[in-house]
Amino acid sequence: MARIIIADDDEIMGEIACDALVAHGHGAGLVPDGTAALRVVKAKRPDLLVLDCNMPGMSGVLVLRELRNTPGLADLPVMMLTGRRGAQDEELAMFSGADDYMRKPFDPEEFVFRVEELIEKKKNAKPAAGRR
Repeated sequence: MARIIIADDDEIMGEIACDALVAHGHGAGLVPDGTAALRVVKAKRPDLLVLDCNMPGMSGVLVLRELRNTPGLADLPVMMLTGRRGAQDEELAMFSGADDYMRKPFDPEEFVFRVEELIEKKKNAKPAAGRR
């Protein structure tokens, strides 16, 4: 079971994502914006963060940049789940440090598969990162 935070100001999309993760045995929580996401992540680091690009106040890309510059959180797996459809939007998110980028509307089963794949990838990468 992984602990996952979803930051999305679209409550319906956020609930669909949360419900899909919970149905597969994960713990998932929904926050309405980027500021809340940063606060929750800094208080108790989750296993993965899912960010919408468009949120009031602090966008998902700004949250991502902040995380990548924060010791202890720079390696947190982050998936962007967004309605932005342009290639430039995806390139910006990936350049900013996103581990995956998924467009809305989304298939809940594919979403869970990709989340689990990201968590497993990061888990397997940790021992190798510590070796010299």
